[in-house]
Amino acid sequence: MSENLEIVSHPVVQHKLGLLRKVETTSPEFRLIVQQLSPLLAYEACRDWFIQEEKEVQTPMEEFAKARFIADWPVLVSIMRAGNGMLDPILSLFSSSAAGHIGIYRDKFIKNTVEYYFRLPDNVQDKNILLLDPLVATADTVIASIDRLKQYDVGEIRMLTLLISKLGVSKIKSFHPDVKIFAAGCQEGLDSNGYLVPGLGDAGDRLYQINNGKHL
Repeated sequence: MSENLEIVSHPVVQHKLGLLRKVETTSPEFRLIVQQLSPLLAYEACRDWFIQEEKEVQTPMEEFAKARFIADWPVLVSIMRAGNGMLDPILSLFSSSAAGHIGIYRDKFIKNTVEYYFRLPDNVQDKNILLLDPLVATADTVIASIDRLKQYDVGEIRMLTLLISKLGVSKIKSFHPDVKIFAAGCQEGLDSNGYLVPGLGDAGDRLYQINNGKHL
């Protein structure tokens, strides 16, 4: 396995990934599983990122007790539209994080990426970024998104995904060797259109109940 990829192998994570792969899993079920999985992956991805500070707080039982608080939260950036399915559940855990959105897609006819929306919070310079996209096949949109983020002199960027291809891992490492990837799974296959096979279908379509996730 590549040194820029970490697979979160916890049995609960792998069980949930198996449910996402099943064609019988409905859109509401798929959406719920993504909501359950995303914070687990984010927890692992940011384990060594947080800077903590100790403060005294008043509790119901004692006048003061020492507690440790996170001083600097990462910025969460969703690659739309499927990344939005990961964003809200992670924000529920990382409630002090700011969030940004990148609207970008791979046009299969011109074989290039097209950006249609880009919005980041203010003051992202030197901030660590957690980039969200549940499915990474060719990695073209991820690479283009990282290119754009680096124009803002952000801090470390980490990629969070449910499933990624080996080609995607290799391409991200080639273009951005400083970006570490955290995923629930990695697999070999891509079809002639650049879709992951067996994969789990089109994550955006399955999240939002379109064509049952089948590629058209």
